[in-house]
Amino acid sequence: MARPAARRNRRLVIATASAVALYATISGCVAMATEGSGSSAGPSNSAGSGGSSADGDKGRSPGSPGAGPSAPASAGPPARVSAEITHESEDPGKTVNLTIDDGPDPGWTVKVLALLAKYDAKATFCIIGSRAQEYPDLVKKVTAAGHRLCDHSVDHNTAMDKRAESYQEGQVLDAQKMIENAAGEGARVSYYRAPGGAFTPYSREVAASHGMRPLGWNVDTRDWQNPGADRIVETVKKGMKEGPTVLFHDGGGNRGQTVAALERLLPWFKEQGYTFSYPKI
Repeated sequence: MARPAARRNRRLVIATASAVALYATISGCVAMATEGSGSSAGPSNSAGSGGSSADGDKGRSPGSPGAGPSAPASAGPPARVSAEITHESEDPGKTVNLTIDDGPDPGWTVKVLALLAKYDAKATFCIIGSRAQEYPDLVKKVTAAGHRLCDHSVDHNTAMDKRAESYQEGQVLDAQKMIENAAGEGARVSYYRAPGGAFTPYSREVAASHGMRPLGWNVDTRDWQNPGADRIVETVKKGMKEGPTVLFHDGGGNRGQTVAALERLLPWFKEQGYTFSYPKI
């Protein structure tokens, strides 16, 4: 009788061990599944109620690795800046902020860039979104030379302040995207200048909430009227007492007079002790 009892005891031990092993396997699978579902709902991918796991992939460049725990977090939206129109320089002292509007233009932008390089000057290019789409290589030349970008609306409607807020928003944000796409990965559009100064409180807020400081000017050269290079130079020299931000154009027509004026003004700024700066963000 002892031998059958021993066999029964061995079968009981084996059955018990198998049950314990099966429980451990099931528990491990449950733990892994729970951990995997928790990682996709963590703070880095949260899009608020109604967000999907795809929201965590926005901003990743094509071909980047999947959104696993070790994947780098996607870049967030640019930080909000002040909605007040800026005119001053970000640097102290005797400065000048060159701002160049209405490009890019295949003839004139290249000439302006060459002059800026010749005199080691920097500038902010206020770019029209539709022209950025047309000439992306020129936008890349601007950024490659170290200059800053400014959103100058989609199509330069100087009456956009009379239009609906939805229209204004489209002009600001669509142009920002067009310029960023033309400039390439990592490019930043730092400012927004309304065409013809047609700012509204709403358009300024839209720009500021997307990281673009509304940009004004102190000296309007009115070079788009082609008053002659002498007149442009005189306007700048007399106007610098009003502030550091000067408005020129590299698009919108024949800018030969602007190029001629810059050829004289860039060395003059240096002779007068000015340093080239950017508008304060």
